[in-house]
Amino acid sequence: MRFLAVIFSVFIFGLFACNSTASSADKTETFKVWGNCEKCKVTIENSVKVDGVKEQDWNVESKLMTVKFDTTKITLSGIQQLIAKAGYDNDGFYGDDYAYAKLDGCCQYDRKPFEMK
Repeated sequence: MRFLAVIFSVFIFGLFACNSTASSADKTETFKVWGNCEKCKVTIENSVKVDGVKEQDWNVESKLMTVKFDTTKITLSGIQQLIAKAGYDNDGFYGDDYAYAKLDGCCQYDRKPFEMK
């Protein structure tokens, strides 16, 4: 009986230890993504629905994208590249010209010359 109690205790400890290390890999970042409307919001948020991204929210008014992601599966740069591939300029990358041209008219925001940080 004592042996089972020890095994159970080790199992519970291991379970909590795994959960705490997994959450430490989570990171939340906020950055600017240019766009105009609710259609943009859907496209931008859908562009980062990939393994490793846990939460995504683009605010139409402020143009700020907030993402929560697992740093062991994806990087901030990788997330910004996915958004750029969808045609949207952001703090890290210039949007793909071909993808931008395919956006609906309401989604074609005024593009500015890109400046690297």
